[in-house]
Amino acid sequence: MRTAPVLAVLACGAPAVVAACVPNDNRIPGGAASSSAAPALPRPAQPATPAARGPAPLAPGPVIALPFSDSFDRAELGPDYNARSPAWRIEGGRLCVRGARNQPAWLTRRLPKNARVEFVAESASPDGDIKVEVWGDGRGGATGVSYDNASSYVVIFGGWRNTYHVLARIDEHAKDRPEVRLDPDSRDPRTTTVKAGTKYRFQIERTDGRTVRWSVDGAEVLSFEDPAPLAGPGHEHFAFNDWEVPVCFDELLITPLPD
Repeated sequence: MRTAPVLAVLACGAPAVVAACVPNDNRIPGGAASSSAAPALPRPAQPATPAARGPAPLAPGPVIALPFSDSFDRAELGPDYNARSPAWRIEGGRLCVRGARNQPAWLTRRLPKNARVEFVAESASPDGDIKVEVWGDGRGGATGVSYDNASSYVVIFGGWRNTYHVLARIDEHAKDRPEVRLDPDSRDPRTTTVKAGTKYRFQIERTDGRTVRWSVDGAEVLSFEDPAPLAGPGHEHFAFNDWEVPVCFDELLITPLPD
């Protein structure tokens, strides 16, 4: 199993406003966000639109006590997932999606407080925008255009048209979100843009009950020490997510870690 090296990644400076992975995003990026920044509190949920209501949630599954893996070698997603959008599908032995509009495919099995989540992901778009959620409620999704009412840590690789990597708590548009500004000419794997058609191996883990660490291909992208960790009821699930671009996921492996 690959172990990610400990590499400090600082938040970016004050970039200009860029087109986001959601339309008409009026967030002004560039606050001094870092892994030590205090997380923004959840905002009140907006009224649900018909598309945001999704299917009736499935009953939560068991806590993952032994390593759980999924290679998606089947025709249907199956009962281990609560997919809030019909955009989710199995295609060629991978979980693929396009245009889910922040309506995730939640794993019904529950994460323990400490766990390691690994998977392979590929975007077919030059916009990048690979997204997952960890330690969420297992049933929710966006109730408006902006996804500011998540229940989880939201991990976004090459978001906002391939201009940021983000590790957000609850609100992916928060001004104090931990983020990395991307440079298409960078040779640093942590700050270069996502390449369409390239498979990336993700690792997201929490080992101490409060610090979420995110690595891609063995390089740590961001870490976030949360003074109010998302854990316990309402924060026990993993999800694949997507806004608009075509993305596929494969080789999911979740390993419980000691408290």
